[in-house]
Amino acid sequence: MKHTIQTLITVTALSFGVMSTAYADADDMQEMETMAKTFGLISFEEAKTKALAAKPGVIEDAEIESRRFDKGFDYEFEIVDADGVEWDVDIDAKTGKVTNMKKDWF
Repeated sequence: MKHTIQTLITVTALSFGVMSTAYADADDMQEMETMAKTFGLISFEEAKTKALAAKPGVIEDAEIESRRFDKGFDYEFEIVDADGVEWDVDIDAKTGKVTNMKKDWF
């Protein structure tokens, strides 16, 4: 019985860990939603759809970043494709256009 409970706790913890790292933590999601509303940006869901259209795969991480010299914001996605290759895909948070897509070599 003790072993079963420990296994259940471990599986639950691992499942939660995988789910929580799939996009961003709750604070980051709240920040992205707030920024989108405040600055008139596309939603995270719309940016995610555009990123996955550009590079199909599984989103490993996502965040919103300010571009250099106050030129706006990008949603930045780390996507793992079907071959296991990790890609960085940036989506312009105002227009929804892909601004950068490159293999992550590290």
